[in-house]
Amino acid sequence: MTTVSEQIFRSQRVVTPEGVRAATVHVRNGRIARVGHYDDVPTGAPVIDAGHCAIMPGVVDTHVHINEPGRTEWEGFESATRAAAAGGITTVVDMPLNSVPPATSAKGVALKRETFEGRVQVDVGLWGGAIPENTRGDAKGLAKILAQGALGFKCFLVPSGVDEFPYVKADDVRAALAQLHGTEATFMVHAELPGPIEEAERALRDEVPPPDPRVYRNYVRSRPRAAEDQAIDLLYALCKEARTPTHIVHLSSSGALETLARARDEGIPLTAETAPHYLHFDAEEVPDGATWYKCAPPIRERDNRERLWAALEDGLITMVVSDHSPCTPDLKRLDAGDFMSAWGGIAGLQFSFSAVWTEAHARGHGLDRMARWMCEAPARHAGLHATKGSIAAGRDADLVFLDADATFTVEAPFVHHRNKLTPYEGRTLRGVVRATYLRGERVYDGAAFAASPAGRWVTRT
Repeated sequence: MTTVSEQIFRSQRVVTPEGVRAATVHVRNGRIARVGHYDDVPTGAPVIDAGHCAIMPGVVDTHVHINEPGRTEWEGFESATRAAAAGGITTVVDMPLNSVPPATSAKGVALKRETFEGRVQVDVGLWGGAIPENTRGDAKGLAKILAQGALGFKCFLVPSGVDEFPYVKADDVRAALAQLHGTEATFMVHAELPGPIEEAERALRDEVPPPDPRVYRNYVRSRPRAAEDQAIDLLYALCKEARTPTHIVHLSSSGALETLARARDEGIPLTAETAPHYLHFDAEEVPDGATWYKCAPPIRERDNRERLWAALEDGLITMVVSDHSPCTPDLKRLDAGDFMSAWGGIAGLQFSFSAVWTEAHARGHGLDRMARWMCEAPARHAGLHATKGSIAAGRDADLVFLDADATFTVEAPFVHHRNKLTPYEGRTLRGVVRATYLRGERVYDGAAFAASPAGRWVTRT
């Protein structure tokens, strides 16, 4: 694809850091040169007019499980980045586990980079994985991974579900925070502790008659809020001690919000994200046997969802990212509908923005808040804010033409994830992506993708 040296994009609704306004976006060699007023068009200059669509900054999704290499039948870089482009996402950051090998070493990160080069429709960054071996076992283990281009690290406080990515304990976290202090890299944590989960599982096993594994509320009982709440209490203490940025991924329990508020008030660098499925769905509506809704932590009750929304509105939760975590349909135990034995993970990358916009619009929020939650904050979290996440001079011209008031119904034939099973199927969502541009090049036109993938590897800026 030939790169156009100068372009002008225009809309009556351009979503900038200063608000939504009529504007022109002047692009030179793939970067935004300036944002001008609506009629700021040199005589004879070609204009790409968004018509009735808003122009949004490309969404930055910093929590995506792509699983390649090793488990590419679950999801791969080609299919995942097509789904991202179709959903208005122009940058994804891949999680370090579920691939084989995982990105828990410099070699693992390098292999992932080699795997996706020249094959991705959007830009891709990589997180490294923190495990006992590279935290306490190797005093420079995390530094070696950072040097290879990882943006930061992810760990688990409970079993991850895959043997090659073991979970860490408090001393491992303490050692990792010491390694990362002063690097600006964020340490991310799947925050559930094993103790409360094991206690809940024992209680369920002792019940007479035995609880039905097809009943969703029984699965929720097996992953109690206490597992998250106690984990976040622990991380509050460790982060207060180390003063190293620590981030809670996919917060589900509203019970932890008090601890997060205390950290914010005390200036402790403990932050949290949540995911679209926790903001869009609620436990009361999950059908029994519908294992494609299973994730960990689980989708909780309606009242819990509304508390998460309040925390997002207040800025206590800083951002929303997909936690796209797909698998093959057989691992969801569709025949049995057994929540206890099914693989946990929501497939929703393509629909993450529209799912959140549907709920945000219903609550009276505008596209400026969406840009803050799903573009600006994730870009800053990953250290990519100098080039990604906003429509401003110096940033990459990653732009989305969004028909913000149009709706669509999710149907399997239009799902671009490798595996089509998703809880969003049948849902009517607000916000249709009409075009997605990466550095000023159109990579999705509302129906088809660029013939030559333009995505690149991105590292901390």
